[in-house]
Amino acid sequence: MKVKTILVSQPEPKIENSPYSRLIEKEKVKVDFRPFIHVEGVEAKSVRQQKIDLNNFTAIILTSRNSVDHFFRIAEEMRFKVPDTMKYFCQSEAVAYYLQKYVVYRKRKIYVGKRAFNELVPLIKKYKDEKFLLPSSDTLKSIVPQSLNELNIDWKRGIFYKTVISDLSDLRKVTYDVLVFFSPSGIESLLKNFPDFEQNGTRIAVFGNSTVDAATDAGLRIDIKAPTPETPSMTMALQKYITSVNK
Repeated sequence: MKVKTILVSQPEPKIENSPYSRLIEKEKVKVDFRPFIHVEGVEAKSVRQQKIDLNNFTAIILTSRNSVDHFFRIAEEMRFKVPDTMKYFCQSEAVAYYLQKYVVYRKRKIYVGKRAFNELVPLIKKYKDEKFLLPSSDTLKSIVPQSLNELNIDWKRGIFYKTVISDLSDLRKVTYDVLVFFSPSGIESLLKNFPDFEQNGTRIAVFGNSTVDAATDAGLRIDIKAPTPETPSMTMALQKYITSVNK
């Protein structure tokens, strides 16, 4: 069966000439974007109930742009003036760059990992005497607390925001040739929104081992997988599949 329509369970990329734009142009397919999950901030009251006093921390571990937004949102709601001496440990350059939305970059102590959390760990290890706060969502990869505990540092996790399943009821009568997922939460959202979902001829594309596991556990047939050595990105995996079936 040929592929003509694709639904990506993420927001549309904001950059011009994204890999999806090139895929659309080259393969003449229709690609829609719709977040299957979204983030909602918790109230400052909830953070206080977690026994978190922002005055007690000298360093912040930031794993995503959401963690940046919600740390500074909570700080504002608590009327906490973030001191210039605060250290920021950012998981990636993208997170560190985003931090500039809130602080004057050159005047702050910012330490940047490469991409994965384990690449940030050696930097944290150099500052073992700091008191670390990890603002996170209610879902957190197990490697994060595991790695921090192994360092024997003074750290505390705070749930500053939550991952919430989006309402997709308007898509009930809409069909796509391919559904693209990037997280187990996306698979969960599909099944919560459409408990009677039958895959039939719909192709399922998944990114990452945890998403593969979630799709498999849900009894879904996986047709497209990334990353692989041959197709390290989802758009490359889609391109390869479409080329093979749209002959």
